Amino acid sequence: MPRNLSQKIFVAGHRGMVGSTIIRRLQALGYTNVITRGRDELNLLDQKAVHAFFNSEGLDQVYLAAAKVGGIHANNTYPVDFIYENV
Repeated sequence: MPRNLSQKIFVAGHRGMVGSTIIRRLQALGYTNVITRGRDELNLLDQKAVHAFFNSEGLDQVYLAAAKVGGIHANNTYPVDFIYENV
């Protein structure tokens, strides 16, 4: 079955290592309608904003690569913050 290369695709976390790799791969495959939003544009912790965004955009695919990351010290010092923001 042929791919629809004009599908509207949202990649959350596009600035990170995984998200930027997803973007490059989609572009290499020829997808032309890949959209991104930074945290300042769409806070993924704001359920109402996310719901409104999804309803307004009519997305065909979504890749969730967004995550709060830190080193060992940060993970040990703020474990609840990491769990809350990543689940």
